[in-house]
Amino acid sequence: MSDCCIPNSASDDLSAKKVACVLWCIPAALLLAGWHWTEGRVWLWMPALLVMGGGCLVNATRCGRLHCYFTGPLYILAALYVALSMFGIVPLNPGLFLLVVLGASCMAFVLEIPFGRYRRTESSG
Repeated sequence: MSDCCIPNSASDDLSAKKVACVLWCIPAALLLAGWHWTEGRVWLWMPALLVMGGGCLVNATRCGRLHCYFTGPLYILAALYVALSMFGIVPLNPGLFLLVVLGASCMAFVLEIPFGRYRRTESSG
């Protein structure tokens, strides 16, 4: 059976489609730009993290990509943290913040090594 007939497979994975650049590459570039542009950091990071988080949550639903179950909520919470820092509620060390977000993202990718890239469901066998 081909992948197109199996729910939770690579054929539904948004990271393998052209939209991946809009969902993750451009926002990643905005994160890098915000790291260097202090005045615009919040206005670059919040939408970038929300787009990345939303893309991951959609991807987790569409294809069951394992790391997306972790990175989706991570990016949404990171956007919330940035918003809280804008109001002075929490401190923001940009270098440490990006290191934690990147490190947690990498750890989520590493989970795919022992557990597989896609979550198995009863319908996919």
